[in-house]
Amino acid sequence: MRRDKINYYLDIAETVLERGTCLRRNYGAIIVKNDEIISTGYAGAPRGRKNCSELGYCLREKLGIPRGERYEKCRSVHAEANAIISASRRDMIGAWIYLVGRDMLTGELVENANSCAMCKKMVINSGIEKVVVRDTADTYRIIDVTDWIENDESLGSDFGY
Repeated sequence: MRRDKINYYLDIAETVLERGTCLRRNYGAIIVKNDEIISTGYAGAPRGRKNCSELGYCLREKLGIPRGERYEKCRSVHAEANAIISASRRDMIGAWIYLVGRDMLTGELVENANSCAMCKKMVINSGIEKVVVRDTADTYRIIDVTDWIENDESLGSDFGY
């Protein structure tokens, strides 16, 4: 049976995450517009800096920082950010970004995965219209980016996801 288009793109994003160097959670992202892949991104240290996989530890893990908090302590540029950096804004306006996360300890997909607050701001400014997040091998959520604009979490006191 032929794979549906959304899971096809999520499968590609899942393959992209295999390049990630995070020891905690790896993510892969692809930006697609008009059925064309515009760019890809995975989590990894900035070019030229040592990755956590090279260092052998994750500082956020060492410090016991919960998921979704204190990303200034993270060595990685996130998958969404790397995909956005590699694309032109004019190509991203109206595009969709597909996101898949894997817990590196268990090998399982990240439960309730979502973009962090910093990546959400980049997605909003990039002009991307929808975010598709894989929940299981065959299920996903589609998030309308206007929801992130209208429900501005930066005004609240809740952190993480």
